[in-house]
Amino acid sequence: MSESKAVQRALYPGTFDPITNGHEDLVRRAARLFEEVVVAVAKDTDKQPVFPLAQRASLAAAVLADLPNVRVLTFEGLLIDCVHREGANVILRGLRAISDFEHEFQLASINRRMDPQIETLFLMTSDQHTFLSSSLVREISRLGGDVNAFVHPLVAEALLARYRQVADNAPSLM
Repeated sequence: MSESKAVQRALYPGTFDPITNGHEDLVRRAARLFEEVVVAVAKDTDKQPVFPLAQRASLAAAVLADLPNVRVLTFEGLLIDCVHREGANVILRGLRAISDFEHEFQLASINRRMDPQIETLFLMTSDQHTFLSSSLVREISRLGGDVNAFVHPLVAEALLARYRQVADNAPSLM
């Protein structure tokens, strides 16, 4: 039999703009599988996030505060470098639908090419969250809709405050 090594630390990367109930569900399930789960909030310069990096991390930490084996950090640069810094041996990714698979497969393949010792583990999103994405939550909130069914109450409050601030700073047409 080949040498076996127990997986102890998984790193779950994303922009988490904002963290949704789907993200939270995935982290809670992963926390039962791993000794430690590191939620790595990416700076991600290709996107225009609604929340600054520190606030995205703060919201994620608040939502997941009751999980003793979960910690939240921020990072920029290559994911594989963050994985190495944190001593993780698994990259955790969520799949909502088959449409997610192609992109996630590309990412997993390139990360494996950069370091064959790092595995990517895909967890399927729970049925009630398959439709849920941060971009949909942002859009609903931006248009004045109620997002309480999709995000933690702290996140819903932060979205409400953010879009109220944007509206207050918008130029008047009068």
